[in-house]
Amino acid sequence: VSDLVGLVLSLRICILPKFPDDAAGLEATLGEPLNHCSKLLQGQNYNFQLSMIIGTLTFSHCVSVQVKRRERNTMEKFYSIWKNTFCYGDGDDFHYKITQGSQKFTSFLNPQTPAQLRPLTVVLHGPAGVGKTTLAKKVMLDWTQDNLPETLDSAFYLSCKELNHKGACTFAELMSKNWPDLQEAGPEILAQAQKVLIIIDGFDELRVPSGSLIHDICGDWKKRKPVPVLLGSLLKRKMLPKATLLITTRPGALRELRLLLEQPLLMEIEGLLEPDRREYFLKHFQEEDQALRAFDLMKSNPALFHMGSAPAVCWVVCTCLKLQMAKGEDPAPTCQTTTSLFLRFLCSQFTPAPGSCPSQHLVAPVKALCALAAEGVWTQTSVFDGEDLGRLGVEESDLRPFLDKNVLQKDRDCGGCYSFIHLSVQQLLAAMFYLLESEEEEGGESHRGDIGDIQKLLSKEERLKNPNLTHVMYFLFGLSNEKRARELEITFGCRVSMGIKQELLKSKSSGNKPFSSMMDMKEVVYCLYESQDEQLIKEAMVHVKEMSLHLKNKMDIMYSSFCLKHCQNLQKISLQVEKGIFLENDTSLLTLLSDYHTLCLWTDLCSVFSSNKNLNFLDVDQSFLSHSSMRILCEQITRVTCHLQKVVIKNVSPAEAYQDFCLAFTGKKTLTHLTLEGSVHSEKMLLLLCETLKHLRCNLHYLRLGSCSDITQQWDNFSLALETNQSLKCLDLIASELLDEGVKLLCTTLRHPKCFLQRLSLENCHLTEACCKELSSALIVTQRLTHLCLAKNNLGDGGVKLLCEGLSYPECQLQTLVLCHCNITRHGCKYISKLLQRDSSLTHLDLGFNLIATGLWFLCEALKKPNCNLTYLGLCGCSITSFCCQDLASALTSNWRLETLDLGENILGKSGIIVLFEALKQNNGPLKTLRLKMDESSVEIQKLLKEMKDSNTKLTIDCKDSRTSRSSYCDFLS
Repeated sequence: VSDLVGLVLSLRICILPKFPDDAAGLEATLGEPLNHCSKLLQGQNYNFQLSMIIGTLTFSHCVSVQVKRRERNTMEKFYSIWKNTFCYGDGDDFHYKITQGSQKFTSFLNPQTPAQLRPLTVVLHGPAGVGKTTLAKKVMLDWTQDNLPETLDSAFYLSCKELNHKGACTFAELMSKNWPDLQEAGPEILAQAQKVLIIIDGFDELRVPSGSLIHDICGDWKKRKPVPVLLGSLLKRKMLPKATLLITTRPGALRELRLLLEQPLLMEIEGLLEPDRREYFLKHFQEEDQALRAFDLMKSNPALFHMGSAPAVCWVVCTCLKLQMAKGEDPAPTCQTTTSLFLRFLCSQFTPAPGSCPSQHLVAPVKALCALAAEGVWTQTSVFDGEDLGRLGVEESDLRPFLDKNVLQKDRDCGGCYSFIHLSVQQLLAAMFYLLESEEEEGGESHRGDIGDIQKLLSKEERLKNPNLTHVMYFLFGLSNEKRARELEITFGCRVSMGIKQELLKSKSSGNKPFSSMMDMKEVVYCLYESQDEQLIKEAMVHVKEMSLHLKNKMDIMYSSFCLKHCQNLQKISLQVEKGIFLENDTSLLTLLSDYHTLCLWTDLCSVFSSNKNLNFLDVDQSFLSHSSMRILCEQITRVTCHLQKVVIKNVSPAEAYQDFCLAFTGKKTLTHLTLEGSVHSEKMLLLLCETLKHLRCNLHYLRLGSCSDITQQWDNFSLALETNQSLKCLDLIASELLDEGVKLLCTTLRHPKCFLQRLSLENCHLTEACCKELSSALIVTQRLTHLCLAKNNLGDGGVKLLCEGLSYPECQLQTLVLCHCNITRHGCKYISKLLQRDSSLTHLDLGFNLIATGLWFLCEALKKPNCNLTYLGLCGCSITSFCCQDLASALTSNWRLETLDLGENILGKSGIIVLFEALKQNNGPLKTLRLKMDESSVEIQKLLKEMKDSNTKLTIDCKDSRTSRSSYCDFLS
């Protein structure tokens, strides 16, 4: 220990700008570190406390430094001690893992690399506490290694925390705080700029007005400017354009930083890897079994384990669980949520002696600390100075209990400043601010300074601007648990009001809407999981009937499954499962164990399908499942207690998933709607689907087979299934490779007396005029088919002619015909016009996106006839102009059946719209919906719309509906 203290002091000496000659000066210089070391070395938490003083002292006054070889050796030895005390292992793995596979960063570390091959700007970004600053300082040591004494290698360290407190100065003064001769050496530095390294540490900590970094950019070395201007000039390369910049920042400020830099090399610092974290635990605990138990508990909480990339979080977890194990307590509940872990850590530092009352002397300090934390989160600040304390009425004596317990620490880079041990601790205390204050202040309106109230905290807009608020929100829900609130009261002697629950559940700013309607479903389930309060979840989710879950990791599965169990009114679940969650090809032991844990969580989530009697709709889209996860899901679906009625499966991997689903649906009586869509439909899947259709308990009404390539080859089996099944009414074969030959087979099935199909969609099935004769014949024979969609097929006018021949027979019962994108022209309109004038059964006709403007006159003539039965006419995107509007107007004044006219995506012009509106004013006919494309911002158009609305109150004019974005034109099927 004495050697270590000596090293600390020798380092402090070697980096001072000038060594004091007198004893008094030496005592003044070294007194504080000596006293602080003595205090810390007497504490129980020796390793961590020592690491904190080492980590912060390393470059505490090294604003500019030229390191001699002897001093470098001292620093390297010191750095080695830092690695072994704080990191408990190979620090190079922690700090330099980003160099693996990164030739650019390796070349950056070597100042001898030619400038043209070296990136001039490198940004180290990552979450709080993962080692960005330490790595930057270690790079500073490496940079100054030079065997050529005549070469000038300079490294400058700028702490943004310290820059916040610096007034206007020159650029030379800014860079020469601890190198007074620099102002004279300026030209020499400029001449060797390509060998100069400038570290800008903690860009996210910079507190400057918006836009100040790009205002008044300056290139004069000796001109006096505000610090933000000088810093912006450096980043924008007006100052030292050839110098190398190394910048550290948290992700939240990365976007702003990138706007200031040209072609930066971005390097993400991930912190401790899983093996490093495991090694950390093994060295913290004396007994291996305890260490591994604690490590597994942290790993069981994916959110907590992810945070463990920061060494400080690992220390918090180890300290907390080690204390519990020593007391013989079960540490498992502590790791259940991040709130429970950090709260247990905080309370364990101040637990009153058994049988004693909570110490009242902690009430004021904890409230002061919570206020400091809350203001810091809202202002995006993690380092606090005397001005911050004074504004909140906080004295250093108030913070002493938390300084002694390492909850708070003095910042060594910036004198008189404080920071929390980790950002998560600050966020927890910020959440406590709302609970402790609401007890004593009426209405919760006592928030100080820049601290927003709870309703503002729940606001999505605020959280988008400040991502740290989201984590405060999670902690706030976690602290709303009565058991945890009680733990706070016992520890700190502060009463916690549980009225916070109702304030969380209702948003005053949104008319008392439930909070679940104000945020993404992912945020909702995270909040509710943190609470671990079943009653709170039931109240929060009582109005939720649909949930859309995008599962990206184990954490999403765990949180979602916990909440789903308490959503009793839930009717629909939409699932999207990212690739990589479930085991694919890797069969290593660690991967298998991880996959087993994931599958346990997945089983818990899937159990909702058999336990919730109201759940009737499952939509799985763009999902990557495994054979094991598929079996688990299908096993729940097959249960008698599963009441699914509608299931949509789209683009699911692996290909065998479709077979598993078909097998699960066989004999499922509750299932009425089924969609199977994707790029893979195997022969086996179609055979299983046919067995499902032929099953006596099959009750399917609607079946959609999208992009099916093998259906023609399996048509004999499929046709037999359609003839056997008596429940199926709607069949959608969108984008299947049916071709004309396939349609001929289909028509044979349609003619069968036991085929009960009523609605059929053959959209985008690669059909031509060649199949229309067979279709026309089938329409005459079948007495059940009433709806037919042939959109996106190249039928042409010849195909339309053949179809109209069949439709003209009295035996034909077709009511809806969709012919969008069918390459129809004015000649096709002639055939359709003749059909409509013959008392046809057709009531809905959609001709959208066909170039029929010149044939519109024929359609208008048909609309005028009393025998025309059309109630819906779709002419969206048919190149209709203002010249056609007179014909349309004439038809509308004569027709007494048309209720909906779609003219969207046509440029009618103001004159055409006026003609239509005048006709509709004169005739108060049956039209209820008119879709138009027009400029609603026009004053004249607004006036016309108002006049139209006043004269015909039952007519709805829709100016926003666009058909171009629709993926399917057969909405009638579903």
